Amino acid sequence: MNRFTLLFFVVFFAISGFAQNNSDLIIKIGDHVILKDEFVHLYEKNNDHLIDESEKKTPKEYLDLFVNFKLKVYEAERLGYDTLPGFISELKSYRAELAKPYLTDVQHTKEMVKTAYQHMKTELNASHILIRLPEKPMPNDTLKAWNKTNEIIQKYENGESFESLAEKYSDDPSVRQNKGNLGYFSAFQMVYPFENAAYNLEVGEVSKPVRTKFGYHLIKLNKRRAAKGQIKVAHIMKRLAENSSEETIKHQKQEIDSIAAELKKGADFGELAKANSDDRRSASNEGQLSWFGSSGMMPEFADPAFALEHDGDISPVIRTPYGWHIIKRIEYRPVPEFEEIEAFLTDKIRKDPSISRHSDEIFINKLKQEYGFKEDNQIFGQLKKEIEPAFGNDHFKLLKLEKPGEVIFSFSDQQITSGDFWDYYLNNPDTEELTDFQLSIENKYQKFVEDRLLQYEDAHLEDNYPEFRYLIKEYHDGILLFNISEDKIWNAAAQDSVGLQAFYEKNKKKYFWGDRFQGWVIKCDNLEVRDFIDAVFEQDPDIQATGLRDQVTDHFGEGKAEIIYGYFEKGDDELVDNQVWNAPEPEDYNESLHFIRGNGIPPQPKTLEEAKGLYISDYQQFLEDNWLKELRKRYKIRVKRRVLKSIESIK
Repeated sequence: MNRFTLLFFVVFFAISGFAQNNSDLIIKIGDHVILKDEFVHLYEKNNDHLIDESEKKTPKEYLDLFVNFKLKVYEAERLGYDTLPGFISELKSYRAELAKPYLTDVQHTKEMVKTAYQHMKTELNASHILIRLPEKPMPNDTLKAWNKTNEIIQKYENGESFESLAEKYSDDPSVRQNKGNLGYFSAFQMVYPFENAAYNLEVGEVSKPVRTKFGYHLIKLNKRRAAKGQIKVAHIMKRLAENSSEETIKHQKQEIDSIAAELKKGADFGELAKANSDDRRSASNEGQLSWFGSSGMMPEFADPAFALEHDGDISPVIRTPYGWHIIKRIEYRPVPEFEEIEAFLTDKIRKDPSISRHSDEIFINKLKQEYGFKEDNQIFGQLKKEIEPAFGNDHFKLLKLEKPGEVIFSFSDQQITSGDFWDYYLNNPDTEELTDFQLSIENKYQKFVEDRLLQYEDAHLEDNYPEFRYLIKEYHDGILLFNISEDKIWNAAAQDSVGLQAFYEKNKKKYFWGDRFQGWVIKCDNLEVRDFIDAVFEQDPDIQATGLRDQVTDHFGEGKAEIIYGYFEKGDDELVDNQVWNAPEPEDYNESLHFIRGNGIPPQPKTLEEAKGLYISDYQQFLEDNWLKELRKRYKIRVKRRVLKSIESIK
């Protein structure tokens, strides 16, 4: 039985074992039994942490979502998705990651939790120099990096600036842009050894070499400030590419200035964000972003956001590396009181082995105690005597020795023989040359004991930790749901051009363009340029935008006229709004030099190409709805309403 099959049966029997109590049965889908515990677990997980109270569902309201989810999972299993090598490999990989916190003894004392809280209340600005180490460094690699780090310290003490040393020696790729300055950070934003060392520095002080998984660091503390808490904002953004032209920058600035003017007149921020923001993900939610702290967002955005003093305040137009923004403060919350966040910090520390001050040895000793570990030192001593004569000579002499079979140690229901260790010893050679036999055999034996204990604990995590069992089940079902949805809905909608076209023909009036203007928006520097452009239009009414710009540039030089051609809706351009829809005149309007040329277009349906993303999304929903109807016919669904009513709603 392979590892995946074993995991499946562990989960299956762990769940099925409860099914003997019929009062726990809440839903039956086909032959699949679902217990109240599983339903409650997922119901609470999906509803407990919703910020928006209106999104929370009662158990009865959640039932259909849950059944639809399970129908898709059971169909994936029926079609054999759970037997595919890709699925098995992915689940195995996820399980290995999820198991890590359970296979390390993360002792989190009250002192550590309080220290983490103090770190959360303070933000540091620090620079560093990184001397990188390979992922699995050899002793020579470590020694070389250590010596180089100390040479840099000596240069700093001799008067060279930290910034210049960072530029010369740091292996951090970002050093070319930031000269080693990492900006502000707080608790849990850096690897723990780095964070701990930084918080123990005085402003201006440089640390001793600090070892992390990346290598050796020298850390200089630049500034220290009180954390500002977290803020929730909405924004309207006009995006700028990294190498945007001056014309594009100017145009986007005009666009955002126009929006700012509308806001000053009392326009609704959320509606303007929906209609105008280039950040389409947040635009669909009235421009709202997730909560962030002052060290969790680029300073160009965070600083003006935190400068807003009251909920509802709106910033002036600001510039970041990504474009122009207007920010509205939605809500602010300070750093929580310790009692409010103690449980979160405890859980955070427990799940991060690098934070723990306790070694893996403590965890191994804990396992030994739990599983009644016993070992026979006499047999191990005898084994060493047999192996030592061959050590350092021909490796094949070891292979010729007869494998002993006495029990060398035992725990729980396991009995490990000296022959098992011998196999391990032969198949796991040292990564470096060792001439000390005692060191080699002792190290290898301790590693063997640890591996066997950890393997046993790993294989029984589902039995020992119900929350882990649930988590693996969720990943199992989640991967199946994604894979079958990709085949049945997402890829099907994107690749079925005939079906999509037919769907569009039946629903083509769903997405409409409003009133639009098609044509030119032109702003000239002087009347001579205006007269020239009028003459060009008279000679060639159908001239292309690039042709008109080229003629004006050839005749007058760069920058004598701003020329834009395209389709404009209300709100896209102030001059078009004024000339076509009688909106107020722009502040810089000049009747003689600023004009439009083109035609109004009445409301009309968007073509499939113009609204393809929207129609694909709708078609996906159409396919999913039909698929679920088929599944509900295939699988008989029975719900114990009495059990459902016994579940309390999330408040």
